[in-house]
Amino acid sequence: MRNRRTKSSESRMETRLFAPNSPMLKFERRLWSAGIEFVAGIDEAGRGPLAGPVVVAAVVFTNRGLIPVVNDSKQLTAAKRETLVEAIKSAPGVWTAVVEISPEEIDELNILRATHRGMRAAAAGVASAEFALIDGLPVPDFPVPCESIVKGDAKSASIAAASILAKTRRDEIMREFHEIYPEYGFDHNSGYGTAEHLAALREYGATPIHRRSFSPVRDVIDPPPEQLELQF
Repeated sequence: MRNRRTKSSESRMETRLFAPNSPMLKFERRLWSAGIEFVAGIDEAGRGPLAGPVVVAAVVFTNRGLIPVVNDSKQLTAAKRETLVEAIKSAPGVWTAVVEISPEEIDELNILRATHRGMRAAAAGVASAEFALIDGLPVPDFPVPCESIVKGDAKSASIAAASILAKTRRDEIMREFHEIYPEYGFDHNSGYGTAEHLAALREYGATPIHRRSFSPVRDVIDPPPEQLELQF
């Protein structure tokens, strides 16, 4: 987990900044106007892959900070995401936290519960957060007041920023795993069930970072692990 308050650095703020009236700040503005200054965006990367962790990030923006122009991480190139990670972390008055939930935890809890655990931990990792905007559906037992926004990474600047941090960190992790398990193509499939990845699973079997409760992985394990029931 990372819990970091960033320092002002004008020389690194070459990325464009959001105008105060940007539609991407609509949800944040509503909360700021209600007297809630520290608004955290929460998003994850890696729910669907067959291998590797789920990574969840929280990014807190305030109405007094300089907010770089961000977008849903899936709409950005890897190079642009890397640039924006630096811009987000170096922006004055921004707090970030990144949480990794391991494949073992995913198998123990199921993917939904594991993702919720990561989201709660990320929110708790930014002590300044007074309210959270969460990408997707509601998360039970959240540590701060919150609002869930379907496709929030395309509607909220703070959620979009969190999506960038989460995806960039997860891609970095999977590139590191590629050095250990090069047969599976983790450097370019990020653990998703591509034809290449599935063929490698059948030929070489599951690695320690594979999610053994996911059916394509479970099917190559003998005996197969017990399947967990998905509960909301």
